[in-house]
Amino acid sequence: MTTTPVSAPVLVTGGTGRTGARLARHLVDRQVPVRIGSRRAPVPFEWHDSAAWSSALDGVGAAYLCYSPDLAFPGVPELIAAFAEPAAAAEVHRLVLLSGRGEDGARAAEDAVRAGGLEWTILRCAWFAQNFSEHFLLPPVRRGRLLLPADGSIAEPFLDLDNLAEVAADDLTGHRHLHRVLELTGPRLLTLTEIATELSAATGHTIEFIPCTADEFAADLAQDGLGADDALALAGLFTEILDGRNTWLTVDLAQALGRQPTDFTDYAARTAATGVWDTPAVTEESR
Repeated sequence: MTTTPVSAPVLVTGGTGRTGARLARHLVDRQVPVRIGSRRAPVPFEWHDSAAWSSALDGVGAAYLCYSPDLAFPGVPELIAAFAEPAAAAEVHRLVLLSGRGEDGARAAEDAVRAGGLEWTILRCAWFAQNFSEHFLLPPVRRGRLLLPADGSIAEPFLDLDNLAEVAADDLTGHRHLHRVLELTGPRLLTLTEIATELSAATGHTIEFIPCTADEFAADLAQDGLGADDALALAGLFTEILDGRNTWLTVDLAQALGRQPTDFTDYAARTAATGVWDTPAVTEESR
């Protein structure tokens, strides 16, 4: 894709996280100056410290908006709406928002970005494959027990984060997707039962998907240090969206990349080769 030469820094919120770090590398490879948005950065950024936003936005030309744990959590759309005003005052010209497919709570944040008066692109994404290797589902995979408050027969189009980062870099530096919502999916639908089978094949160890209640899910993740509030909020999100509403594919990612997106089997094989799934998770019972 042809991109516009960029001289002003791009602010990458969550710049040390799973999507932000990948995006920052893509931008650096394109010789685009990057300002990492994190609380420990030279110019600190934190979503819940609005007093620091102006400094982080000073001189920035575009910004990638990523909120963790999830855009649909209560109060987050209001944060995104509040951020748009100082961004416009700092003469930021473009916002690229990472959003979630099928998340009713995320739509208010998308509306805030569209109403901000700046150029915008919204990347509405399916589940990330890397949730199983770089996020809250890594320890359960290591334990061989994927406890989730979800129906194992519901399929999702799991998305590789490396593909997302490439598209986000294009949209921060080019013009092809201005004022568009892209529905990004992987190339095929997989149920959580099928995901467990894929991970078992890749790791050589049996990994089982086990449907559970929200409280059981929270208790399982508490072993890994995830607080009950975040775990229960995630459980509520799973209950909301894993109902078949996202059981369909789009061509948006393939068209943006100019090739087929990465398949989950390829992601799993690549990730297994790193050894990240080889170390057993430490639980309270094994201490």
